[in-house]
Amino acid sequence: MSTTHELPLERRNLHGHFSRELVPVLTVAPGDSVAFSALNSGWRLEPDRELFDDRDPELDAGHALCGPVEVRGARAGGTLAVHVDALRVGPWGVTFGGGFSTPLNERLGVADGETRILQWTLAADAGTGRDQAGREVELRPFLGVIGMPPPEPGVHPTAPPRRWGGNIDCSELVEGTTLYLPVPVDGALLSFGDGHARQGDGEVSQLAIEAPMERAQLTLALADLELEYPIARVDGAWLTFGFDEDLDEAAAIAIDGMLALMGRDHGLDRRDALALASVVVDLRITQLVNGVRGVHAVLRDDALR
Repeated sequence: MSTTHELPLERRNLHGHFSRELVPVLTVAPGDSVAFSALNSGWRLEPDRELFDDRDPELDAGHALCGPVEVRGARAGGTLAVHVDALRVGPWGVTFGGGFSTPLNERLGVADGETRILQWTLAADAGTGRDQAGREVELRPFLGVIGMPPPEPGVHPTAPPRRWGGNIDCSELVEGTTLYLPVPVDGALLSFGDGHARQGDGEVSQLAIEAPMERAQLTLALADLELEYPIARVDGAWLTFGFDEDLDEAAAIAIDGMLALMGRDHGLDRRDALALASVVVDLRITQLVNGVRGVHAVLRDDALR
């Protein structure tokens, strides 16, 4: 029988880096769920109050992540399935625009000068967010970071997405979806956080509506799949992901994953799959702003009849 484990929002359950050497804060069986609350990416639960002044400047420099959670029976080379059971966003969020140096900001001419700050009031029940100018958007909450540490020892930053997940920042990974990740280390050591209330593909300012999660729940299972990079099951479609510093290479990785998926699901050889992918598969830029670019390929269920 599966169990739902509560992971309290406490300092001992939070970290700001990936490492295979982190001690798991919780061990679960495959099929178990983890319920939790999460700070926003900047370690805040309230707009003007950063929690935990004992943060280590090196080890806690990244996103405020919950975990890591060990999954019994997970082995390096296997696949972990992370089903997003529930996401309830907190009452506030923030988005920045310009005023700091990134390659895209430099290109757009907005790296210097004022940083524009949008302060959002979020209504989880209504599913809407309103900024201080009265502009309203529909909310589509998701977790920007769901991932496991690289197999190499040491401290690894939370910013870039990797083969094993991490800061994927895919706006499609909303409540009800399942993310499949290659497992890099025995036990999986999954971490998660970086609540987003709404984000456009690309995350062009480097921030979505960054928000705490009042309540979230993930179910963790083992899947009989061989994967090189993540894939995801969303409403009515499959996604395959590619990550690389070069956008063309990230796209090629996402397409390669989609050709493999079309071979498994539709019995297509690689050349037939490529020809059909050119007709029915959409490529989307997941994000541009984390050093490593992300691309996801989308195959709708109704694309092939």
